[in-house]
Amino acid sequence: MSEIKKKKKQKLLNNLMERLKTFTKAQFSAMTGGAVDYMVMVFFTEVFHIHYTISIAIGGIVGAVVNFTLNKTWTFKSKELPYKSTGMHQLLKFALVVTNSIVLKSSSTYLITTFLKIDYKFSRIITDLIISIGFNYNLQKHWVFRKISIPENNIGLSENNLPLPDNEYKLPE
Repeated sequence: MSEIKKKKKQKLLNNLMERLKTFTKAQFSAMTGGAVDYMVMVFFTEVFHIHYTISIAIGGIVGAVVNFTLNKTWTFKSKELPYKSTGMHQLLKFALVVTNSIVLKSSSTYLITTFLKIDYKFSRIITDLIISIGFNYNLQKHWVFRKISIPENNIGLSENNLPLPDNEYKLPE
């Protein structure tokens, strides 16, 4: 096998491992935030007798704070690449994702509980699994915590190898 093919294969393997690592960290963060969210939901429903759809919203907000903090400081943090958005923009994007996630979780849990006659606690777990992976992870990785991408040929990098703002890209001579 040629040296170039070996390097490409190694780069592909490294990329795959990095993606798997990020996905695993994201699932841990989601599970941690989700556990807090779930416990708050059950607490407000069982102790204060608040309807579970409202308790899902309360738990969703508390769990979102935990999840955002973990994602920003650990899951999607990179020493090499800065985020594409500022912290405030990330927070606003995250709030939009969480708001939609809460609506999806609350309505889906209600529908499953009502029509399939399943306990709300179990319906919520089913709903969380689907929405966490299919909706939340993808939007957080590719939109909320998106990194600035570096071109492979290093065109558009500053002297310290960080990407230049879009309006400062230099063409090779």
